[in-house]
Amino acid sequence: MDGSHTIERCEEVTDATLNEVFIQLNRARLYLEGMILKPNMVISGKKCPTQARPEQVAAATIRCLKRHVPGAVPGIAFLSGGQSPAEAALHLSLMNRGTTLPWQLTFSYGRALQDAALSAWSGKSANVAAGQKEFQKWARLNGLARTGSFQAGMEQQAA
Repeated sequence: MDGSHTIERCEEVTDATLNEVFIQLNRARLYLEGMILKPNMVISGKKCPTQARPEQVAAATIRCLKRHVPGAVPGIAFLSGGQSPAEAALHLSLMNRGTTLPWQLTFSYGRALQDAALSAWSGKSANVAAGQKEFQKWARLNGLARTGSFQAGMEQQAA
């Protein structure tokens, strides 16, 4: 996410990386059916003057995965990679919406699940319930993204 690279450059680098990953996994004779891939999403760098739209992120990520990830891989668990919780959920939801893919797409978000909870908690015992509420909210919203049901703005309605 850091840098000024375009989504196109991110796709090039992700293509090269996934290509090499699967070459090496094949050489190691890894049992693909027993693995979960944890890649990045194909996204513009934070300092790029032209930020890719969510639909572009979803399309570029799926295109890249289709080029390199064998159908034998059962699941792909995305990292949130510095995206806001809402961005990460929307990107995942768009990838899961209306497309039949050979793998299950889900989330392995740390920051996108925890940021709002940690902020609400702020290290104060009086705020534990507020932190738990935020964590539950984002777990539920990312669950919706997993099924393609999350939509932009849902995070404000789910308060």
